[in-house]
Amino acid sequence: MPPLPLRLSALFLALGLSACDDAPRFTKAEPGEARSGGSATVRKTDQNAFSLPSANLPPSRRVDFSVGNSFFRSPWVIAPSTTTARDGLGPLFNTNACQGCHIKDGRGHPPGPDAPNAVSMLVRLSIPDAPAYAKIIEQQGVVPEPVYGGQFQDMAIPGVAPEGKVRVDYTPIPIRFNDGTEIELRKPSLSITQLGYGPMHPDTRFSARVAPPMIGLGLLEAIPEEAILANAAAQARDNNGIAGRPNRVWDDAQRQTVLGRFGWKAGQPNLNQQNVHAFSGDMGLTTSLRPFDDCTDAQMACKQAPSGNGPDGEPEVSDNILRLVLFYTRNLAVPARRDVSAPEVLAGKNLFFQAGCQSCHTPKYTTAANAAEPELANQVIRPYSDLLLHDMGEGLADHRTEFQAGGRDWRTPPLWGIGLTQAVSGHTQFLHDGRARNLLEAVLWHGGEAKAAQQQVLTFNAEQRAALLAFLNSL
Repeated sequence: MPPLPLRLSALFLALGLSACDDAPRFTKAEPGEARSGGSATVRKTDQNAFSLPSANLPPSRRVDFSVGNSFFRSPWVIAPSTTTARDGLGPLFNTNACQGCHIKDGRGHPPGPDAPNAVSMLVRLSIPDAPAYAKIIEQQGVVPEPVYGGQFQDMAIPGVAPEGKVRVDYTPIPIRFNDGTEIELRKPSLSITQLGYGPMHPDTRFSARVAPPMIGLGLLEAIPEEAILANAAAQARDNNGIAGRPNRVWDDAQRQTVLGRFGWKAGQPNLNQQNVHAFSGDMGLTTSLRPFDDCTDAQMACKQAPSGNGPDGEPEVSDNILRLVLFYTRNLAVPARRDVSAPEVLAGKNLFFQAGCQSCHTPKYTTAANAAEPELANQVIRPYSDLLLHDMGEGLADHRTEFQAGGRDWRTPPLWGIGLTQAVSGHTQFLHDGRARNLLEAVLWHGGEAKAAQQQVLTFNAEQRAALLAFLNSL
């Protein structure tokens, strides 16, 4: 067998990368490239690959990880209950456990045609902005729908009506590669039926969102703010059609506007607030940061239902439970990459860069020295995201603003771990609403600022497409 450089040269020629403009930049793996999460990286690649603690987390700190894991996995129950540490579910909710959406700490999916509930996909609601709602917009980023609030909840405790039913149907859209190969995308159509509290505002905007994977969130939180802002500045200087922007969002604890980095539109500033809002919106659970049930004034049965708050008014999710869940979500490790030196993977990496995908999917950072957890500090990580908002075109638009995110804007999702989606979650449904049934469909839905990259991919022949997918699946 010829040595690796000769085999790579032959493969690059076969994939059409021999021209000067397309000369391969990567002929071997970069040092440390397989360790996407730095020293926190783990090696497991099976169905539990997303559920492990940071590899560098010492045994003395794994107890809190395990306890946080138990509160993340175990169902909450209706109040009053003898299980006082886990009661207070609802009255309105989407699921009874964090794992109900983030299945095995992985990616959610849209409901099937016969699913009784959406579960791991939720629907955000809002009405158009107006000057009268300026204070609400400053602190919530949107104007919630007056009757149903900011999140549609299709489950409820006994005696309280759920808000309704969610259904997703699809229309096929053919798309053709330059070599004549045709594949079929699917365009989702959202239906909200059996409304429990009367009609919605006539201008209600809807946004379907599947639960994202939980891995590496503490590392993303540890990326210095100046590194994220530097991404935006560099893209503005390049002036090549890529123009990522940071979202600026409300921090409930600091009572001020700060950088957003979590959620499909970067609408949350930090992991603790992300967790607090998920407890509230997804399960109807109160915390000290958000001490009220997610009921609107039109939902009287919801407001009058028994609470799981303690006798002295302590919230349903105690500060200690919230701390343990935060520790767990910060320390869910990123799995190592596979086959980083394989010729096809290296060829696919070159094609990824040739198409310009790295312009938004920024490969590498070094986390801050003052990270919230010492194990996450000073780590060289490779999430493949700039954590910025980008106009992704009309095809992916939800026409719903969120703080400074527009109706066509989405935060660049990290790509680390994406090749293990099938192993962990049992499916390969991607993008914010799960419309893409595989990675190639996800790439082809890119529009707006990413249109040039999508058009470049459409020129790839079968071997090049296979190489690109080999690279993505190695992440």
